[in-house]
Amino acid sequence: MSKPKITFIGAGSSVFMKNIVGDILQRPALGEATIALMDINPERLEMSAVIANKLISTLGVGAKVETYGNQRQALEGADFVVVCFQIGGYEPATVTDFEVPKKYGLRHTIADTLGVGGIMRGLRTVPHLWKICEDILAVCPNAIMLQYVNPMAINTWAITAKFPTIRQVGLCHSVQGTALELAHDLDIPYDEIRYRAAGINHMAFYLSFEHRQPDGSYRDLYPDLLRAYREGRAPKPTWNPRCPNKVRYEMLTRLGYFVTESSEHFAEYTPYFIKEGREDLIEKFGIPLDEYPKRCVEQIARWQQTADDYRKANTIEVKASHEYASSIVNSVWTGEPSVIYGNVRNSGLITSLPEGCAVEVPCLVDASGIQPTHIGALPPQLTGLMRTNINVQELTVSALLNENRDHIYHAAMLDPHTAAELDLDQIWNLVDDLIAAHGDWLPAWARGAKRQAAA
Repeated sequence: MSKPKITFIGAGSSVFMKNIVGDILQRPALGEATIALMDINPERLEMSAVIANKLISTLGVGAKVETYGNQRQALEGADFVVVCFQIGGYEPATVTDFEVPKKYGLRHTIADTLGVGGIMRGLRTVPHLWKICEDILAVCPNAIMLQYVNPMAINTWAITAKFPTIRQVGLCHSVQGTALELAHDLDIPYDEIRYRAAGINHMAFYLSFEHRQPDGSYRDLYPDLLRAYREGRAPKPTWNPRCPNKVRYEMLTRLGYFVTESSEHFAEYTPYFIKEGREDLIEKFGIPLDEYPKRCVEQIARWQQTADDYRKANTIEVKASHEYASSIVNSVWTGEPSVIYGNVRNSGLITSLPEGCAVEVPCLVDASGIQPTHIGALPPQLTGLMRTNINVQELTVSALLNENRDHIYHAAMLDPHTAAELDLDQIWNLVDDLIAAHGDWLPAWARGAKRQAAA
């Protein structure tokens, strides 16, 4: 069998790259792959190459590593393209997304996928994703793009709208990650759980969540989850003591379904939990304000230590991650089928959501590629909640596609959390301040004449 070429754009995300490459190289059919690493940061690129080569040595496989500073050269002849970058980084971009809204009393937890932070991140990110698409069409038009960049839904929507022939899927670990957490909360082995989820990225819901019984039948676990929450047995402590995960359980009691993304994310996707003058809500539900900047600082410090450790080590421990990338590569390359949850264009997959938006659904993967499955209509309360987020995504994508600065304001107006906290003049002024603060990190059309509110 021929050897696949797997290109990483943003390979300086060393730990993420390590997990994906480690997963890939443990697959028998992929051990001879060419791993092409591309990053604009030479120091991080060199460190990622060291890690990848030590993974190859540890596993005793015949893969080879190539490094590139030029994106198109890295993509030439690629079979798979893993995209994992962050435009603007922690400083200045993430700091700006948090600190400027604070001047208006608008507080956030993560701010990377929705809200004014998600809008700005989309404006920074999508033009670079489009450049990758242009290069893919030029030098590897049949490659499959595995897109791990936030804001996932905005990115996926923008790619499919402008480059519909690109074979791409947006990937997130929230579906399988949350299923693991819930199995832990109920003290049930994960491999005995069966579930089906659908929706939009970070706001998909488990339409069913079941436990396999000794006789082969399945039992609905939703009553158990509700009982455990009401009796104080769930949620159990998470990996992060700052994030007690109470928001999602509370929403389960209101909606009847459990959402797939974390409580810290979900708290800022809705208008119910972060409110000026309501510190009682922050305390009751353990809302971790400024959580993402804290993680960034911790990750930067950890990267320095990890880089030193890996550079000194002769071998690197390889553990399977829960990311979907290696399953996709293996299934496409060998024809061995697998099922993943992917973010794709809504082509009648979820009938209660707008055609063309980005949806997260189960997908069959085999030699034919990624094949999303039909879901139909979602429960109306879930559909209604998702639409509040889709409005923001749609207007951000429209701003990008049409180079229309007005739609940046419109997107911010319709964000549930922003609209619950700020009046229209504050929203307009906040958008202006964010655009000014981001400067050249945004495309030139977004930095044009200010939008004037009607008199």
